[in-house]
Amino acid sequence: MSAAADHPGPDHPRQAGRHLLVVEARFYEHISDLLLDGALRALEAAGASHDRVVVPGALEIPAAVRLGIGRYDAFVALGCVIRGETSHYDIVAGESARGLIDLAVRDGALIGNGILTCDTGEQARLRADPGGKDKGGGAVRAALSLLEIRSCLRT
Repeated sequence: MSAAADHPGPDHPRQAGRHLLVVEARFYEHISDLLLDGALRALEAAGASHDRVVVPGALEIPAAVRLGIGRYDAFVALGCVIRGETSHYDIVAGESARGLIDLAVRDGALIGNGILTCDTGEQARLRADPGGKDKGGGAVRAALSLLEIRSCLRT
């Protein structure tokens, strides 16, 4: 079976009416602005509605997602972790990802992970830019894809 035949994708009309929670860490505001811009464009293109909450940093994203389980169809995690001179980067990058994976596997939360983990601010900017790699839009499309997969598997 081909994936296209079985899984219509995030722009399929069935995405209209979906309600997502965007959880945004604004530690690097200029990167967050780009991620959010891409995410909002993807939500609009899919016809999905959303609420948005802001948290201080990437480590707080999983807790905010957990608070929304049962109220939203899916979640979009947006943030950025840039490597510094200490091991703090490894902790924040690893634990924020682990927290999201735990919520997905243990609790069935459908999460598009748009937390960038980069060595430099320039790498982060290129990945966040909607005209570049558009990781914010990609996180929305991932969440919507998971919704579509769940819908296909339940029917």
